[in-house]
Amino acid sequence: MGDLNLESVSEQYLDVLKELGNIGAGNATTALAQMLQCKVDMKVPQVRLLDFGEVGTLMGGEEQIMAGIYLCVEGDITGSIMFLLEKDAARHLVSKLMGMELEGDTFSEMETSALKEIGNIITGAYLNSLSTITNLKIYPSIPDLTIDMAGAILSVPAIEFGTLGDKILLIQTQFTDDFELNGFFILVPDLESYGKILGALGMI
Repeated sequence: MGDLNLESVSEQYLDVLKELGNIGAGNATTALAQMLQCKVDMKVPQVRLLDFGEVGTLMGGEEQIMAGIYLCVEGDITGSIMFLLEKDAARHLVSKLMGMELEGDTFSEMETSALKEIGNIITGAYLNSLSTITNLKIYPSIPDLTIDMAGAILSVPAIEFGTLGDKILLIQTQFTDDFELNGFFILVPDLESYGKILGALGMI
């Protein structure tokens, strides 16, 4: 298992991850629509294996202000999961959820709490999909919310991810209600967990 890293992920495994991305994003869209009580459409998610340095660029540059929801994963697999959303998109979702226009440029305590809840529901939908497909028990921790430049937010999983090589699995999902939302989903299982996911999917 020692030589397992993302560089050597087979095309077949990537296809399974793409399918997982589709199901997870579909579940997240449904959950979001129920939460906001409006119709939410979703474009087919883009699943990519990228160099860490490319991720910030894809999000509009490392200085792009993002809301990042970060949580740890425990159970049969361990690691962390992150959902990033552009700040404007995050403000749109929070104002929709709270039924009011947000004032000022910063999030109040109540707005922050609402954003955490949105992140919780979206990441929960992805993790439930992973759990269903693999039959593995997966428990998320309480989410932590950061609003900062993309480069700063990404430095957290970058440190953890160093052990898996320089590649990261990124699922990019575009949701639309009357506003286009670009969401980025990063799953960082530890090395042993990658083996467990591959095994559960019958890949090894």
